[in-house]
Amino acid sequence: MIPMSLADIATAVEGRLNETADPEAIVTGGIEHDSRKVGPGGLFLAIPGAKVDGHDFAPKAAAEGAAATIASRPIDSPAVYVDDTLRALAALAREVARRSEATVVGVTGSNGKTSTKDLMGQLCASLGPTVATQGNFNNELGHPYTVCRVEPETRYLVLELAARGVGHITDLCEIAPPDIGAVLNVGISHLDGFGDIETTARAKSELPRFLAPEGTAVLNADDPRVAAMAAKTRAQVLTFGVTESADIAAIGLDPGDGRHRFTLRTPDGDAPVQLRLWGGHHVYNALAAAGVAWRLGASPDHIADQLSRAGRQSERRMDVFTLPDGTTVIDDSYNANPASMGAAIRALGQVPTAGRRIAVLGLMADLEELSDQCHRRAGEQAAEAGVDELIAVGDGTEPIIDGADGVAAATHVPDQTAAIELLRNRLRPGDTVLVKGSRYRTWEVADHLRAKEDNDK
Repeated sequence: MIPMSLADIATAVEGRLNETADPEAIVTGGIEHDSRKVGPGGLFLAIPGAKVDGHDFAPKAAAEGAAATIASRPIDSPAVYVDDTLRALAALAREVARRSEATVVGVTGSNGKTSTKDLMGQLCASLGPTVATQGNFNNELGHPYTVCRVEPETRYLVLELAARGVGHITDLCEIAPPDIGAVLNVGISHLDGFGDIETTARAKSELPRFLAPEGTAVLNADDPRVAAMAAKTRAQVLTFGVTESADIAAIGLDPGDGRHRFTLRTPDGDAPVQLRLWGGHHVYNALAAAGVAWRLGASPDHIADQLSRAGRQSERRMDVFTLPDGTTVIDDSYNANPASMGAAIRALGQVPTAGRRIAVLGLMADLEELSDQCHRRAGEQAAEAGVDELIAVGDGTEPIIDGADGVAAATHVPDQTAAIELLRNRLRPGDTVLVKGSRYRTWEVADHLRAKEDNDK
């Protein structure tokens, strides 16, 4: 964190110091809400919870060298007292962002945010000291926590902006106003919060709407709802897509073995890219990242070289590994919506395999009345991709089987235990298996296959 005195921190969060806190003490470390991670000179954020109250760990944080705890009730160690510790974290993050000279990059979209943020983070890191959201730590806790990781030498701050309703992205932007904002796509996701796709588009448009006239909106030219956001921003507009009319374009796409290659076209020239990441959806992610890097002054050759080097950084996202018997596993189990499900199934169809293509698909959550339709479409996509065997896991996934006409073997199982047992009996050396679903709904299956990898070694 940018060093600040406890007095300055108390002012920023509209709190007050207790009698044991030294107003002149300088916080030189980061802020943590896990007392085990607090280091000397850091801050501890005490978050009260239903089962665990962070205030109970304040003495441990102080013993580890924390300068103070941000607390909402009295404690027996140096503290900044506030009414609400999460609101105080957001206020502190605003002060850190105000003091920082880093260029702030925000990215949002219905899917691909985390993978694109990881690419942007790697590209920015090649240009200077960079802080980026870890994993998908993009909510009301993770967002300000990431901003508070900024140090005086940080040049770039890359933030993933998530939303489950209108106004959420604006709230995040107000903490650390973006200089560059990228919108990847608008699709069917979180309908429990948005209600419909047009409301989703309105929520995602909050990022380009927020940008100042001197900022840059990086917009997907191939998504009509995103392209329309060009008329809703005061900022300069930079488009990306697979059509030559886009400012940042992928020309001559070659899917290869599922790791795409293309010529990156920019206003400053062209350069060849060979992605290490699996799946055609990463082409758009790479183009969005390229647009940000180009806006920051990187040359086409540098951007292409870094994109060709960039690897996966977040767990359970198109993590492709091979078991000792030659079976290939595509672990894309972190989350799922209709767009990402379709992309993963297409990737399964593109990966070369000596055996069968098997898809283990779990529920796509929060689809409301569109759930049956979207799951049936996933079954149709499996048939179109040439999937040989399909396993639909859990309640609500039965329509996947209904749509899987043309798949040689399509089975619905009640839970992950049954899916694992089915794989034990049917998986053969040389097969390729995709594991995909919302959040935890296929994690046990993926972990079983990863344990098999470790045990066989």
